[in-house]
Amino acid sequence: MMSGTSADAIDAALVEWPECDSARPFRLLAYREFPHAPTLQAEIHRLAAGELPGEAMLEELIRLDRELADRFAEATRALLDEAGLPLERVDAVASHGQTVAHHPARGGSLQIGCPARLAEQLGRPVVADFRRRDLAMGGEGAPLAPFFHHAIFADARETRGVLNLGGIANLTWLPAGGRVEDVLAFDVGPANALLDGVVRLATRDAERFDRDGRRARRGRVVEAWLDALLDDEYLRRSPPKSTGRERYGLAEARTWTARAEREGRSLEDLLATLVAFTTRTISDAWHAMAARVPTQGGSRLYVGGGGVRNAFLMESIAGALGEVVVEPMDAAGVPSDAAEAMAFSLMGRNTLLGRPNQIPQCTGVARARVLGVVHGGEWGRR
Repeated sequence: MMSGTSADAIDAALVEWPECDSARPFRLLAYREFPHAPTLQAEIHRLAAGELPGEAMLEELIRLDRELADRFAEATRALLDEAGLPLERVDAVASHGQTVAHHPARGGSLQIGCPARLAEQLGRPVVADFRRRDLAMGGEGAPLAPFFHHAIFADARETRGVLNLGGIANLTWLPAGGRVEDVLAFDVGPANALLDGVVRLATRDAERFDRDGRRARRGRVVEAWLDALLDDEYLRRSPPKSTGRERYGLAEARTWTARAEREGRSLEDLLATLVAFTTRTISDAWHAMAARVPTQGGSRLYVGGGGVRNAFLMESIAGALGEVVVEPMDAAGVPSDAAEAMAFSLMGRNTLLGRPNQIPQCTGVARARVLGVVHGGEWGRR
């Protein structure tokens, strides 16, 4: 289970994995998205943006840590009820939690949704804290999903990419041949974080996102704004690298919303420019990866995350990548909305079995280790 950077919902996936090094064959038994109430989403964003005074921020951090654990427990029970599977049949729950701060330069990343409380609520082991060991090893703590991408999508004959369009866009490069040593991945830049943020601010929370990209489609790209967005220190930094709402969150969305109002430009123009910005960062990253590990034959990009439902954004990305086949992850048998929850499910499986679950070069560490901490002392391998 996880709640992504957009903080719009808990994604829960019930997966049966083989008890060996391979991730295949797997069975996705059930999947469901449990939307957060708008008030809860706003509280998470406000906490992540640091918009509370010190004492109030600590109190809110503790409150939300507990509340999200309870929400994760409710989601687990509801998903199992739908699947007709008793809780006792679940070996463990892998919970990424909700990121509220990610500062790899300071060696830290903070996820809330207390795993100890979740384990007590469910009476099952909970695997969590996936990012801390990578950070302790000197890594970025992100992206972690490339481990799943390689296990599920790598192909012997075709070069493939996997793009997650969550709050942040991250791209994984899987050269033909399927060697884990050749995998490249990093956080490209913002995707839904800025798009959703400016919609909410401009409409005063009447709308939470640009449905199907309809507003952006009606707008015109403001070239001066696009140039300013692309003149970004993060984009110039070499990978491995990762980012989050601390850079592309509510504060940045507020800056661009105010600029559009000040210059008399429409919300539609701002959204069109942000779509062009996200598309450009993805295109630049794709071509940079292709230059480092040349493709053989055709190539394909699988896309997941909430942004896959933004038709205008998907068309823009496909247009920028030319002959690359761009399609949702569903085409490869992985529901687009379930992919990240499935990724942490697989990582949790490896934690329980004591097998590495990271790709070192993607986060910038020397070698692969076992990430994740098991909460609930009653765990014993069956």
